[in-house]
Amino acid sequence: MSAFTATLSDPRRIIAQAKVLAPGTALAIVLAMAAQFLSNHYGAPVMLMAILLGIPFHFLSEHENTGPGITFAAKGLLRIGVALLGLRVSLDMVRQIGWGFVLVIAFCIAVTILGSILLSRFVGKDRAFGFLTGGSVAICGASAAMAISSILPQRETAERDLSFTVISVTAFSTVAMIVYPILAEALGLDQHLTGLFLGGTIHDVAQVVGAGYSVSDETGDIATVVKLIRVTMLAPVVLIGALAMRRHAPATDARPPLLPGFVAAFLVLAALNSFHLVPEVVIAPASTLSRALLVTAVAAVGMKTSLAKLADVGGTAIAMLAVQTAVLAGLVLVPLLLGLV
Repeated sequence: MSAFTATLSDPRRIIAQAKVLAPGTALAIVLAMAAQFLSNHYGAPVMLMAILLGIPFHFLSEHENTGPGITFAAKGLLRIGVALLGLRVSLDMVRQIGWGFVLVIAFCIAVTILGSILLSRFVGKDRAFGFLTGGSVAICGASAAMAISSILPQRETAERDLSFTVISVTAFSTVAMIVYPILAEALGLDQHLTGLFLGGTIHDVAQVVGAGYSVSDETGDIATVVKLIRVTMLAPVVLIGALAMRRHAPATDARPPLLPGFVAAFLVLAALNSFHLVPEVVIAPASTLSRALLVTAVAAVGMKTSLAKLADVGGTAIAMLAVQTAVLAGLVLVPLLLGLV
C-alpha cells in the first residue's frame, strides 16, 4: 500500500496533515484574495499582483509552521487548477474557428518553444529555462509557466526562474493588451481577423479578454475562443515535455511520471466537455475554482521567491522574452495578412 493510500485510509493522518498544511495554505489564499481585490477594483493583472504580494513574505516559506502549506499551495493547488482548465475547452471551439487556423496556432506554438530552447543556449540559460519561458509565451502565460515548471527537473534556480517568468510574461501580456489592438487597426485587420490575432498572440487569458472586447463583442468572442484553443495545447506540450525530461533524466534521479496526473485529468475533463457530458451548472463554478486555485498557487510561488535571487536572472532573460513575444506575434500575423486563413 502506498503512503498516499495509507494516508487516505486513516482519517487521523488526514487531519494531522491538514493541520500541518493549513497555516501556509491559508496565507496563500489570503494573498490571492487581496490580489483579486486589486484586480477587480483597480484593473491590475491578478497574476502579477498575486506574485508581487507574495514576494515580501518569502521568510514565511522557510518557517516550519507555514513552509509546508506554502509548498502545497504552490504545487498541489496548481495541479488541481490546471486540471480543471479542461472544462473550459472543447472540440466545438475548434470547429468554430476552423482547423486551418488551429494548425497555424499549433505551428506557432511549436516554433516558439523550440526556438526558445535554442535561444536559451545563446543567452547563457539552460534548456529548461527556454522551455519554461517559451511555453508561457506560446500557450497561456502564468498558467502554462506553472504547469511546465512542475515537470522540469529539480534545479537550484527553479523557483527564481518561475517567478521571473510569471512576472515578466504578465507584464508583456499587459503591454500587448494595450498595443496589439492599435497594431491590428493600423494593419487594416477586420474584427474577425483582429480576434484571431489577439487570441493567438497575447499570453494571459484575462488580457486577451480585455483586448478583444475593447475592440468589439465579435472580436472579444473570437479572441477568447482562440485563446482557449491555445490553452488546450498545454496538455500535449506538458506531456511531450515530461517524456523528454524522463528520457534525459540521469539514471540516479527519480524519473517523472510518463503522464502527469493533472495532465491526464485535464484531457479527461476536456473530452467530457467536448461530448457535453458535463452539466452547464458545473462548468462555471469549476472555471471560477480553477482560476482561484491558480491565483493562490501563484501567490505561494511569490512567497517562495527570494527577491535577491530574482535579480540574478539578468537583462538578457528579459530581452529573450521580448524576442519570443515578437516572434509569436509575427508568426500569427503573416498568414492573416496573406489571407491564408
